Amino acid sequence: MADPVLILTMKWGTLYGAEDVNRLARQVRRNLSRPYRFICFTDDSTGIGEGVEPLPLPDLGRSLCPGDTRWRKLALFGKDLEVFADATALFLDLDLVVVDDLSPFFDLQGGVFMIRDDDLFRPKRLRGLRPARDRFLHSVGNSSVFRYEVGAHDYILDAYLQDPAAARRAYEISQQFQSAQLAARGHLDYWPRGWCVSFKNDCVGRGPRSWWADPALPPGARIVVFAGNPKMGDVFAGRGQTWYRRIGEIDWLRQAWQG
Repeated sequence: MADPVLILTMKWGTLYGAEDVNRLARQVRRNLSRPYRFICFTDDSTGIGEGVEPLPLPDLGRSLCPGDTRWRKLALFGKDLEVFADATALFLDLDLVVVDDLSPFFDLQGGVFMIRDDDLFRPKRLRGLRPARDRFLHSVGNSSVFRYEVGAHDYILDAYLQDPAAARRAYEISQQFQSAQLAARGHLDYWPRGWCVSFKNDCVGRGPRSWWADPALPPGARIVVFAGNPKMGDVFAGRGQTWYRRIGEIDWLRQAWQG
């Protein structure tokens, strides 16, 4: 039997609770048939259910600014995870919905696979006024869903820890820093476009079309992410609709979310 792959997620603070972890674990259980371990790094394991292994949050030490958790994911590339060295891990944020088989995420050959962040948003024409900045932003990977070999890319965290303040000045968020480090070494790859889709931009009709058609899942989609607004919690609570964007019937998404 093949060695189990890892499914990783993180929960800290109070924005998400144990049920969000358990719900994601059920989604994975329905959509991944190969052997795996589901691990949640957390500061509070209360209520986390069977089938999930809660572990302490990996350490970023003094480099983590109080109240600023935008960089915490970089700890996934640290020595705290050496016990899992050489294992293949798929990281999933808690604010997404798995809608189809996850096995293909483990079949692609390459380095660290991320969502190309630009694939989740509509084109930003004015960005072209700054070509170098535009090229960089087009290369950035979104870390909501990424796959890597544990222990193979510790240079990412090492580079951050050399000067955390400089990293925070140069990059707005950890996924930009992570992408730049990977790209510099030729290790950055992207999921095929359409595997990970934006709820707002790919499922909801654009402009007036949202008023005569309910949200629908694009063919080939495997994961729905909630980049920008509305957030996942707002959508499932019946909020997030605006005068220019109707959110209609989403029973298909709720079924995938809840099971």
